[in-house]
Amino acid sequence: MLNIIDELLWREAINQQTDADGLRELTESKSVSLYCGVDPTGNSMHIGHLIPFMMLRRFQLAGHRPVILIGGATGTIGDPSGRQSERSLQTLEQVQENVDALTAQMKKLFITDGDNQVRLVNNYDWTKDMNVIDFLRDFGKNFSINTMLAKDVVASRLDSGISFTEFAYQILQSIDYLHLYQHEDVQLQVGGSDQWGNITSGLDLIRKKEGNEAKAFGLTIPLMLKADGTKFGKTAGGAIWLDPKQTTPYEFYQFWANTDDRDVVKYLKYFTFLSKEEIEALEEKVATEPHKREAQKALAEEMTRFVHSEELLEQAKRISAALFSGDIRSLTADEIEEGFKEMPTFTAGKETKNIVDWLVELGIEPSKRQAREDITKGAISINGERVNELETEITADDAIGGKFIIVRKGKKNYSLVKLV
Repeated sequence: MLNIIDELLWREAINQQTDADGLRELTESKSVSLYCGVDPTGNSMHIGHLIPFMMLRRFQLAGHRPVILIGGATGTIGDPSGRQSERSLQTLEQVQENVDALTAQMKKLFITDGDNQVRLVNNYDWTKDMNVIDFLRDFGKNFSINTMLAKDVVASRLDSGISFTEFAYQILQSIDYLHLYQHEDVQLQVGGSDQWGNITSGLDLIRKKEGNEAKAFGLTIPLMLKADGTKFGKTAGGAIWLDPKQTTPYEFYQFWANTDDRDVVKYLKYFTFLSKEEIEALEEKVATEPHKREAQKALAEEMTRFVHSEELLEQAKRISAALFSGDIRSLTADEIEEGFKEMPTFTAGKETKNIVDWLVELGIEPSKRQAREDITKGAISINGERVNELETEITADDAIGGKFIIVRKGKKNYSLVKLV
């Protein structure tokens, strides 16, 4: 069995380590506690947030003990990483709502039975009673302004400006690492590449407080970009969220299923728990039979099952198959609403209408002449069934679940018609 560090290297999931030899020796000698944090800036994580937590899960499967930190305190301030302007401060009530939502999300994804069960902590618990004098005397004295200014995350903001609030973020995150080192036996912090400065600040604080021999380490994952150079996890419709209310399981499944051939093996390594042998077999399929898209299907299935459930994975596959085959009537009204969420949507009354008039009045067809031509050619389908007769009437009985009629024009142009 691969050492966890060797596995991460094979998966190309390590960007920087503060002490590679020391961390390897530590992970080979004992079960290690490690942590990664997320700030409650919203009520759901998106798939970009998920990457470092998948690393924590790999450590857990290798017998180590992950700690997930929800930043109830740091979330009230805002990490300046990756930004060129100040964050708008959220109310404490909104932060708490986000904390509750992210906590539930983390429990769903990562809490399992066993001796190395994930621990969830909130940094608000050990900072809420700290006063400004304690903060300055006990911690501020250990930070050099010169060193803080040299950190990439701060240096990149000096021209546009940075408030003292965001400037002090790295001190608070350093306090987190020190607290977890002292009280939870945490010896490793994992984060994105943009967290390197915060991680090393935490290590500096630990050594100043605990001595130079303190065994604590940092590890970052690479910044993930798609093969075309654009940022991973972003689409024309926005971020891909883990919350099914913000990104439906079908949309989530489709995102992974549409992965570029150039990216799919990398994503399989980063995001799935498939074995080296399984991923290498899929890599061979990408090279020899790319048209079958077996790697993309495996990726979409693994991720949808992990984030949502087996049941919602099957629903997403059922919607995908129905849309591909045109067998729309096999779907329920709820599945249609999910599968057609991003498609052009029209509203119609429940009165009976001739199909030509109906298509033109809705705006699906630009004119009666064009509507007649498309119908005659067999280019119009209603709920998956081709319409050839110009005298066809559309009635409320055509609506699936009493709610929706699906119009397909040509091979791929779908429209959702809601009956009101």
